Amino acid sequence: MSKTLYWIQCGACGGDSMGLLSMESPDILELVKLLDIEILWHPSLSNGSPSIHRNLIEDMLSGKQPLDILCVEGSIIRGPGGTGMYDTLEGKPKKDIVGGLVKKAKVVVAVGTCSSFGGIGSDGEIEATGLQFLKKNRGGFLGAFFKTNIGLPVINLPGCPCHPDVLSGTLAALCKEIPIQLNEYNSPVEWYNLFIHQGCVRNEYHEYRVEDNDFGNRGCLFFHLGCRGPLSHGPCNKLLWNRRSSKTRIGVPCFGCTSPDFPQIYPFFKTRNIAGIPIELPEGIDRAHYLAYKGMAAAAAPERLKKRETRV
Repeated sequence: MSKTLYWIQCGACGGDSMGLLSMESPDILELVKLLDIEILWHPSLSNGSPSIHRNLIEDMLSGKQPLDILCVEGSIIRGPGGTGMYDTLEGKPKKDIVGGLVKKAKVVVAVGTCSSFGGIGSDGEIEATGLQFLKKNRGGFLGAFFKTNIGLPVINLPGCPCHPDVLSGTLAALCKEIPIQLNEYNSPVEWYNLFIHQGCVRNEYHEYRVEDNDFGNRGCLFFHLGCRGPLSHGPCNKLLWNRRSSKTRIGVPCFGCTSPDFPQIYPFFKTRNIAGIPIELPEGIDRAHYLAYKGMAAAAAPERLKKRETRV
């Protein structure tokens, strides 16, 4: 039996939709056919008139049209003053539409960091929030204890944008009714149990503290250039973008777009430090031991790494 899916864009740039459209194997058309998904509406795929869309929303809210999967892209905008009138659909706050639809959907998926944690605007006057989290704090728009009518919390797929393979894999599991193990932020462990750092081609440079102070070399980007790969969980070096690359592979520091507190309030591409040691260290790392270990590692660094030569 086919699963119905409705996609709503709230406070978003549309990047997660672009990720959806860039699926390769399978592409989005193959995916919906393989999984027998009926897309009720998507802003980039549907061509119905505003009145058709309006009637669809009314039918879902009334229960006339069953809704299996609700995908929310973008943060829930509550401003100004809790009215939600900064983000509307035909004059009605989108937050109110989402608030009604989540009561009807069997599964709610937050696609991207904004809908997961608030993202851009979560510190501003637009009063942006994620569906069930506001940054690292449970609650968000729906509250910490929200469950769908089949007992599931919001499934968060952070990323700016969410990797299309994460979205396709999650939809596949949901359609086949395969249980999804979630972490503390309600994100699938399958894709969010690794640090971005794991799988990075610059790992050996990191271990020996062969660090770069400027862009364009092959050294590690953590100590000086603000790379958040050792601090952020995500699939970027497990599922390469366009099947071939990631930020760190091309020499761009990871800026932690899957993290609940993204975007950070301090400058990108610059590592905050105390006495030359980064303020934020990988999980479970003691500062004193880290300083001693990295000092010894730097002294033992092979010459080929100091010369920025690749492994033979």
